[in-house]
Amino acid sequence: MQDLSPNKSDLDPIEIASRDEISALQLERLKWSLRHAYDNVPMYKARFDEAGVHPDDLQQLSDLSKFPFTYKNDLRDNYPFGLFAVPQSEIIRLHASSGTTGKPTVVGYTQNDIDNWADLVARSLRAAGLRKGDTVHNAYGYGLFTGGLGAHYGIERLGATVVPMSGGQTEKQVGLIQDFKPDGIMVTPSYMLNILEQFHKQGLDPRESSLKVGIFGAEPWTDAMRKEVEDAFDMHAVDIYGLSEIMGPGVANECVETKDGPVIWEDHFYPEIIDPVTGEVLPDGEEGELVFTTLTKEGLPMVRYRTRDLTRLLPGTARSMRRMAKITGRSDDMMILRGVNVFPSQIEEQVLATGGLAPYYQIELYKSGRMDAMRVFVEAMPDAAGEAARAAASRMLSKRIKDMVGVSTEIVVGDPGAVERSQGKARRVLDNRDKG
Repeated sequence: MQDLSPNKSDLDPIEIASRDEISALQLERLKWSLRHAYDNVPMYKARFDEAGVHPDDLQQLSDLSKFPFTYKNDLRDNYPFGLFAVPQSEIIRLHASSGTTGKPTVVGYTQNDIDNWADLVARSLRAAGLRKGDTVHNAYGYGLFTGGLGAHYGIERLGATVVPMSGGQTEKQVGLIQDFKPDGIMVTPSYMLNILEQFHKQGLDPRESSLKVGIFGAEPWTDAMRKEVEDAFDMHAVDIYGLSEIMGPGVANECVETKDGPVIWEDHFYPEIIDPVTGEVLPDGEEGELVFTTLTKEGLPMVRYRTRDLTRLLPGTARSMRRMAKITGRSDDMMILRGVNVFPSQIEEQVLATGGLAPYYQIELYKSGRMDAMRVFVEAMPDAAGEAARAAASRMLSKRIKDMVGVSTEIVVGDPGAVERSQGKARRVLDNRDKG
């Protein structure tokens, strides 16, 4: 793999500023953001008043813990535009979630918001090792999902060439990668595995492709998957983090020279880690739920937004700003199986560590009598599809999950290609406990 480490002169000055400088900027911007939300969003005024707090009560960063949380349901309850803090005439773009679990969550952006977003995605791409003049294959979905357009504007802001492929059409994806020879690719990690599979189907060596770096986000992924992709393509794989309610992709990004967790762009987003049950703020280094307050958002300011992502805050390394550890799961995706907390990422690690199995899986939760039970669907590698090899892989995976996670699991090893393929975010868990 090429050395893609940046020169210090390529960085924004705030990326390598002192912690005191970063904290002073955060406090200044946080005071503005709280006042902006209080003065312009009726829900925030009501919430602050009910909690007995006022924007003027913020005298130091730790005072933020006095302010109430914002939840995803708040966006649904105020659908579509009830949380916007500027007149509709100043909103130049709307994005929204899929709405598969209810009303979609709608987010709006002013021109300044769009400009900041493009700047931060460009900063993220530089951290990942890309530069002006590079070509980036963008396989994130376009449309109301923030991934495609968020990445697109950042690639252009960097001064790179964007290939706006979007998701799907995997055979065509590989054809364009071969023909256009991009330096980087932005895509969900699960869909990158589909692209890898298509390389093999076409008899192509992925290590001979032009790709130097893959920037993967929109779903949790493990270091085991990083190794799988890096070894397969002889390229760097780095993590990008974001969520629509806070901005979209580019809230945080790993630095290619360290690959030790996404750096949070703390000049625009103030992070906290809380106990997901009590709401108490936890010290850096302890695992809990990630909470964000936006510092510069005009259209849709968010105060202490509960992301449900479980991680830790870590000190800066390649940059002065703090990092977040790889997300272990989501507090609302956690499966509780006979009193044991289980996350899909834990299952993924064991699948990737088991010989003879392809890196695809799906988890089914079901009832076995009165008890909850779990079944994991995986598939054999083409060269390990015999009955004996499948049985050995099934036994090994079952033992790994029992030893590492603490639950007994039924393993179903299917033919190559048997597990549902992702065209975007992977559907990892099927909860059928209430069916039948």
